[in-house]
Amino acid sequence: MNLRVTRSRPWIWGFAAAALIWLVILAISGQGGGQTLSLALSLAPYLVIVALGQMLVVTAGPGNIDVSVAPVISLAGFASVAVSAGTGSALAGVLAGIGVGLVVAVVSTMAILGLAVPPIIATLAAGLVASSVTLHLAGGFTAVPDPGLRELLNLRPLGVPALAVAIAALTWLTVVLLRRTVYGRSLIAVGQNRRAAERAGVPVSRVIATAYLLSGALAGLTGALLATYIAPSADLGTRYLLDSVAVVVIGGTLISGGRAVPVGVWGAALFFILLDGLVNLVGWSTAAQNLLKGGLVLFVLFLAGGGDRAASTAPRLRRRPRPAVATTTTTGDNSDG
Repeated sequence: MNLRVTRSRPWIWGFAAAALIWLVILAISGQGGGQTLSLALSLAPYLVIVALGQMLVVTAGPGNIDVSVAPVISLAGFASVAVSAGTGSALAGVLAGIGVGLVVAVVSTMAILGLAVPPIIATLAAGLVASSVTLHLAGGFTAVPDPGLRELLNLRPLGVPALAVAIAALTWLTVVLLRRTVYGRSLIAVGQNRRAAERAGVPVSRVIATAYLLSGALAGLTGALLATYIAPSADLGTRYLLDSVAVVVIGGTLISGGRAVPVGVWGAALFFILLDGLVNLVGWSTAAQNLLKGGLVLFVLFLAGGGDRAASTAPRLRRRPRPAVATTTTTGDNSDG
């Protein structure tokens, strides 16, 4: 694949890896691939939602990461189902889940910007508080998800999950946010060089705070929808922490910040979902599954970063400066330094 193309479109590798895994599943199962793809499109949106928020945080620059997304998803799931059952309104339940994410994000943001706590520590602490509340709610929890919302989440017009279409629209809005708005350009600028952004008058603290708040809101939304689709549980969001970071990076977003690739999140999410299907299909042990997943993720990361590494490590030919010609004869040494 042309190096220039992959550097300008880093999301290609995620989709290529997903297509490869899909073909392997077809070869092993010997069945049509429509059902496999439809199932992947049913599960991928939940990972895409939380990953889009994680992407915004990572884009804010080195050290920025939201490790509270997993406990937020679990807590938001319980809160959403409880409020929905208590009010009879699915919308109220979803808004409650988003509200939980915002509250946890506010705590993290205050610690990061107000107390100068490193993001990973601040979000970890906020996540631990959320986990404690989740465990308290889980005891004796009897509320059930709203059946109307569950039916909507399972809706498949023309065989395509309606949720996948909705989250594709959300992804497009994220692209617009990053490319067409002042906030999006400010976030990219902060991620590329925070000090230069400050000197240019960018409200850095506000930009970073907004990224964490959006991440919390999207994690809360994920929890609300996922708890309705499956069921609320204390470990509902456990897998989404590492997976959200991995799909962000595999999708082409720079872990060092300054470049966000929302479209790439979709390719990487499909890759992860299909990879889970593959290892379950072959019936491998948990250790073997983790080994395969880790190896493939590293391989895709290697391919995805190849263009950037090639650009950064390629030798640059520089013309050596010509020594100045003295107008008078001297007896001293001539030096290139």
